[in-house]
Amino acid sequence: MAEDNDLVPPPLKNDCFALPSDTHWTPVAEALALLQERLDICVGEEYVALADALGRILSEDLIAQRSNPPQPNSAVDGFGLRHADIVNGPQSLPLVLGRSAAGAPYQGTVPEGHAIRILTGATIPQGVDTVILQEDVNTDGDVIAFHGPLKKGANTRKAGEDVAAGDVILVKGRQITPADLALVAATGVGALKVYKRLKVGVISTGDELAEAGDTARADQIYDANRPMLLAMILQFGFEPVDMGRAPDDRLAVKRFLDEAAMKSDLILTSGGASAGDEDHMSALLNETGAMALWRLAIKPGRPLALAVWNGTPVFGLPGNPVAAMVCTLIFAKPAMSCLAGAGWQLPAPQWVPAAFTKSKKAGRREYLRARLRDGKAEVFRSEGSGRISGLSWADGLVELPDEAMQVCEGSLVAYYPYTAFGLS
Repeated sequence: MAEDNDLVPPPLKNDCFALPSDTHWTPVAEALALLQERLDICVGEEYVALADALGRILSEDLIAQRSNPPQPNSAVDGFGLRHADIVNGPQSLPLVLGRSAAGAPYQGTVPEGHAIRILTGATIPQGVDTVILQEDVNTDGDVIAFHGPLKKGANTRKAGEDVAAGDVILVKGRQITPADLALVAATGVGALKVYKRLKVGVISTGDELAEAGDTARADQIYDANRPMLLAMILQFGFEPVDMGRAPDDRLAVKRFLDEAAMKSDLILTSGGASAGDEDHMSALLNETGAMALWRLAIKPGRPLALAVWNGTPVFGLPGNPVAAMVCTLIFAKPAMSCLAGAGWQLPAPQWVPAAFTKSKKAGRREYLRARLRDGKAEVFRSEGSGRISGLSWADGLVELPDEAMQVCEGSLVAYYPYTAFGLS
């Protein structure tokens, strides 16, 4: 086994998120294209055992070490025989002593004009090329009687008919699923070369925040973003790093960013990324000369602060939980996948009839909290981005295009279930 490779690509340039000077409102498709162009893998590689590989991302193509099945075997319980010995109509053949069972193959050669008892999964003995179902046979233990004809090779599996040794079974960049683990194990692979887990730091900012479960002042709200974002990162298959809540203090925010940059490959912040007196996050990022405030033509969301802090990319999400979740799914998730080695991933929509009406204006792409009922997309009763309950009520998002659109009952709309983004 090769040694672990701890090499990682160089950090992002400080100007990687810069937009042209004449940019005003950036369409969603253009913003996604810019992110795809400017981001690349930022993590090293390591070997992991099969038992630890679920959710990991392959850093090289995976090669089958053994064929599956490794030898020809029987697909049924029955009797093995030579096809050349079979004639049309009623016939009988004597049985050899012994049998072939899974894990206990027959060691000899079945002579011409004879048959052998064989069980499902058992190796096909020498002298056998066809298997007849036991339901199609009468036997007294010494002889079998059956009707021909029978197709040559019936009820048998060829060696390597599923996978041959040396085949590429999984490609670089694939995130390992439970089904993949079955394939990997069946072909004899015990360790996989994968990218190290992307570490995503999460920082909430603001004196107005209190921790859920603590006593909050009348002027405070509970921090909803951090638990949501940490859980999303975990379900995406990455490693969440809880950096806590930063107060509205410039030096404190700097310490939070410094520590997050040391512990994370990517930083998500929420709140404090606008231009107000207490928006210390944006002020600090601006001081480095490495921040761009992307004004996105999206609802909910709009401003998305993108920066590089000590070589680590920073996504400054809106403070509103609805907008923070939408921007994470639409922008941060594909960016994370790219940085983690899984490639740029955008989900495909389901086109379903609308169970709502809406007159949409041109200019912004809109995402409505939605769920499927009876095959139709319902939307949450309010589009207000402060209605956090709508995130829990929904099973996904309806996407309405940048252009004006009149949605009527039955109009086809693009629906993205949360599962399409990797959330359960």
